[in-house]
Amino acid sequence: MSDILAPAHIKVPGSATNKDDAIREAGQLLVDAGAVDPAYVDAMFEREKSVSTYMGNYLAIPHGTNEAKDTIRRSALSVVRYDRPIDWDGNEVRFSVGIAGVEGGHLEILGRIAMIFSDEDEVAKLLDAGSADELYQLLHAVNEE
Repeated sequence: MSDILAPAHIKVPGSATNKDDAIREAGQLLVDAGAVDPAYVDAMFEREKSVSTYMGNYLAIPHGTNEAKDTIRRSALSVVRYDRPIDWDGNEVRFSVGIAGVEGGHLEILGRIAMIFSDEDEVAKLLDAGSADELYQLLHAVNEE
């Protein structure tokens, strides 16, 4: 299994100033990584229309719909951290984590991300990380089998 998250899939700081641009930014990193086809980004917007991907603790996990699974080439994550909070349906988001999972692989990945972000001390470390590389070092556990 190749790494789900690579340093090139992390952007610090993100440039988006609203939810739609944040979804687009996380999705484009997945496209750039060769993990998904561009159509997957459209499916991320479709998912957001049916249910908010805001998870709490400054985290949103935009991802595509089940119907878009044929646009996923391999499982991957993208991580964008924002210096200023993004308004995500009335919630403050500082991390937009794009996710694409092959054959249900996203569920295990989601579990790993949820564990990290459920710990407020860990979230504080992620907020304080000075670079994409430092953020990668803090999140590397998502690659462990």
